[in-house]
Amino acid sequence: MIVVSSCLAGLKVRYNGTDCLDETIGRLVEEKKAVTVCPELMGGFATPREPAEIQGGTGADVLDGQARVIEKSGRDVSEMYVKGAYAALDVIRGLGARLVVLKEYSPSCGSLMIYDGKFENRKVAGSGVTAALLQREGIEVISEEQFLERLRLRGE
Repeated sequence: MIVVSSCLAGLKVRYNGTDCLDETIGRLVEEKKAVTVCPELMGGFATPREPAEIQGGTGADVLDGQARVIEKSGRDVSEMYVKGAYAALDVIRGLGARLVVLKEYSPSCGSLMIYDGKFENRKVAGSGVTAALLQREGIEVISEEQFLERLRLRGE
């Protein structure tokens, strides 16, 4: 079983009420080969919501209490991101999933790159809160780009 970010399957759960539908990922969910999660909704956020970025580090640093997830208005929402990460981990463990495909650049789901925390559309190396937690727990986390490249290489 594969777990994917809900927005990649076409669910309108992003901060601005949109999705990031990837047809291939959406088809896997329709065929019951993948299950969706949205750590931000699982953490208590609504859609739409204010954009947020990690300030002072990466998702791993947020988990360690050394960085914060801050909304554009300045509100600290770190606790909700951590809560959502642990809720997603519970679902993923319950499914016995070995691969999780998460939306790149998200403060929850980015696996390689996240925004720099200045709300200026600049990206830096690092992972989001959920991706960092899953990686710590030994679960393979990849971006949608990496996943689609794997499928392409396999000829799927």
